[in-house]
Amino acid sequence: MSVKLTDVAKKAGVSPTTVSRVINNYGYLSQKTIEKVHRAMEDLNYQPNSMARSLQGKGTQLIGLIFPSVSNPFFGELAVKIEHRLFDKGYKVILCNSGNDTEKEREYLRMLAANKVDGIIAGAHNLGIPEYQNVDLPIISFDRYLDKGIPIVSSDNFQGGSLATEHLYQRGSRRIAVFTGTNESDSPTNERLEGYLSVMKSYHLQPLVYQFPLEQSAFLKETEISSILSKNNLDGIFCTDDLTALLVLNKASDLGISVPDQLKVVGYDSSEFIQNYYPYLSTISQPVDQFVDLLIDLLLKRVEKKDIELEANYQLPVQLLQGKTS
Repeated sequence: MSVKLTDVAKKAGVSPTTVSRVINNYGYLSQKTIEKVHRAMEDLNYQPNSMARSLQGKGTQLIGLIFPSVSNPFFGELAVKIEHRLFDKGYKVILCNSGNDTEKEREYLRMLAANKVDGIIAGAHNLGIPEYQNVDLPIISFDRYLDKGIPIVSSDNFQGGSLATEHLYQRGSRRIAVFTGTNESDSPTNERLEGYLSVMKSYHLQPLVYQFPLEQSAFLKETEISSILSKNNLDGIFCTDDLTALLVLNKASDLGISVPDQLKVVGYDSSEFIQNYYPYLSTISQPVDQFVDLLIDLLLKRVEKKDIELEANYQLPVQLLQGKTS
């Protein structure tokens, strides 16, 4: 049988109105009374009804996160840190992995709206999601254009692409390739490629661009990378994500290509997972903790004041972490 508010009131020895005031943080109550009610709620495993709170004009204290996949170390770290800090601020999180599936992302967006979450942080890279134009919720985007009026938080992707390519050039590489996604989504991450192209142009070098679809299996990607390394005399590769850089290192080892003597490699992201388990990888480091603080700060400003004016883009600087692969 479900526990009711009156059951909590009886156990705590207070009125149902007092329990309601504790739950909704309304009016003056002594700390002793608040603690008694919370203790009774915990003992009875009572869960306040978030939907009922929203119907009363109060927030549900729920935030939706939409990311491609937390199996990716970077997005996994980002999601965990966002969840931890939101929890400290009194919010619970609903995590949605949208993968590379447009319809899945649309369904999750509808679900979050139906559950009347207080706001959404979205960072998937699917195309054609018109619902973002119509959802009447505070939304902050990570690394992706969603709609006019939705602020974007990202790293300075152009700077990152330029730093990586310049570093490879200064380390002696001249046949420098970039391994990137298809760049079909309207995402600031596309600027990583633009940064690469800018440096190559400044040194009058031939760009060597290899694009891999996001939905491509790891096996096919490895096979294609192996073919590229075998058939092209590359001496430098900038990978626009760390996982691709690790695949390159694996295939180079299989082919007997010495890193960094014959081939220098730089990745992009530098999650804690990469720093802990692959510290030898040279990579462009993104400021994850600053992302988390900024995403939450902007979202809660919109939650508190829906029409507050925010900038269209917030770019945070990156830095090169030189390892043994360059």
